[in-house]
Amino acid sequence: MKKIFDIQRKFRFTVYILLAVSLVLTGFSSFVFVRSLKLVEHSREKIYVLDNGKSLLLALREDISENRPAEARDHVKRFHELFFTMEPDKQYIENNTREALHLADGSAMKQHRSYKENNVYNQVIASNISMTLQTDSVQIDFSAYPYRFWYFGKQRIVRKSTITLRKLLTTGQLRNSSRTDHNPHGFLIEDWLITDNRDLETHKRKSF
Repeated sequence: MKKIFDIQRKFRFTVYILLAVSLVLTGFSSFVFVRSLKLVEHSREKIYVLDNGKSLLLALREDISENRPAEARDHVKRFHELFFTMEPDKQYIENNTREALHLADGSAMKQHRSYKENNVYNQVIASNISMTLQTDSVQIDFSAYPYRFWYFGKQRIVRKSTITLRKLLTTGQLRNSSRTDHNPHGFLIEDWLITDNRDLETHKRKSF
């Protein structure tokens, strides 16, 4: 009887040991699994950039969704700066316009053709006019897609004898598109329209 009791006791002890070992192994396996998931997720937040074909540089990638609003505002701002900044240089105007048209749909091309038909570019070149743009603000409604935007800015037009300050208000929509070298933000401006472009003031340039 005593021998049977000893066997049962040893059996229970062995079961307890095996159970304890199983719990430890299960806990360790769970820890390794969770740790592996975190390492994989962390590795996905990194990209490798080729530096002149010679070396690999490690770069952290930010969460795209967090930076998207800033990218959208910069896309709108960049388009307007390219489209409305002009110097009395045909090549300069063409390069700026070409870059701007990569950021928008046919509505921007329509305005570009209107400028050409009205000899805006030729007048800038012939009269040695410099046009720069100051961005006041860019407002975008992210509550509905495609995103409606409003651009507020001022044009500064420098002629030989005068300087004109002109108001610029435009509106349009933003839709997502593929990122390319010509369109790094991955947005496209649609249904773009100039709603206000009237002169605010004009004054004579100081003579030296």
